[in-house]
Amino acid sequence: VALFPAPTMPWPLLLLLPLLLLAVSGAQTTRPCFPGCQCEVETFGLFDSFSLTRVDCSGLGPHILPVPIPLDTAHLDLSSNRLEAVNESVLAGPGYTTLAGLDLSHNLLTGVSPTAFSRLRYLESLDISHNGLAALPAESFTSSPLSDVNLSHNRLREVSVSAFTGHGQGRALHVDLSHNLLHRLVPHPAGASPPAPAIQSLNLAWNRLRAVPDLRDLPLRYLSLDGNPLAAVGPGAFRGLAGLTHLSLGSLQGLPRLAPYGFRELQGLQVLDLSGNAKLKWAGADVFAGLDALQELDLSGTSLVPQPDVLRLRLPALQSVSVGQGVRCRRLVREGSYPRQPGSSPKVALRCVDTGERAAKGPNAL
Repeated sequence: VALFPAPTMPWPLLLLLPLLLLAVSGAQTTRPCFPGCQCEVETFGLFDSFSLTRVDCSGLGPHILPVPIPLDTAHLDLSSNRLEAVNESVLAGPGYTTLAGLDLSHNLLTGVSPTAFSRLRYLESLDISHNGLAALPAESFTSSPLSDVNLSHNRLREVSVSAFTGHGQGRALHVDLSHNLLHRLVPHPAGASPPAPAIQSLNLAWNRLRAVPDLRDLPLRYLSLDGNPLAAVGPGAFRGLAGLTHLSLGSLQGLPRLAPYGFRELQGLQVLDLSGNAKLKWAGADVFAGLDALQELDLSGTSLVPQPDVLRLRLPALQSVSVGQGVRCRRLVREGSYPRQPGSSPKVALRCVDTGERAAKGPNAL
């Protein structure tokens, strides 16, 4: 007869379990930091053998620079300090060489030195939003493998695409230039070395662009031109952007007009947002020519009322469309009571309902 009950788990596994948990999850602690700043340490691995520190020095004032940071700092927050200038000398020293994230938002910066970030060889995320930047040097980020750059809410009037050519060439890059004064985006020179930056997501909303900029060398997947005073969208406007999957042209200013075949180059587009354009004008069904992959179309807040048959023919992949005030239509496939004949196709219709729980007048009415 056993005097002691057998353990439900072998003892070696019981002893290793806490170590295994430490290896897959991090523990957060605080550590001594520069006066006024907060340092939060996150440890990983067996016996906390690996650590990363987030340093928060926000809201302390311009006297904070230069600030010493721990050697294992991964993210530094210098936001809301009324900083007027940041150069290479204040972003140098132990801890900065391995910095992955830097927040300079909500300051008083009016310019950026071409070498300001030259020593940040591992910088992936940079936030300079809500400042007063009026210009961006062409070689601002050449030393850093950036994947996310936020330049929104500044006073930029003209930006060169080449400014975002960085050390991490080929890395997918998200760039936010919304809420500036942009009237021109200078394209990357054809055949130039290094090649154009790998910008996959570009937010140009709420600027002063009167025409779709030349973006043909960029591997864009997402593009927003919301709130710009675009005069028209015509043939060739999106030349070279066959890989674009999401395009937003909401709340355009002025009297925008959609010309025939304006979206013809966007063979891979899946989502098109034209919402909020009360004065938008179009030239009939040929506007949608070439959008064979489009699945979602938003026409809410516009006066555009295309016929269901037109949408089915011009947009064969369309799954849903929003029109009028709160009316949403979805693709409906009716197979019928009997098996279809070989070579025949199912009957496709658009069923529209009021999102306010009221049914539309008919199953195919827009």
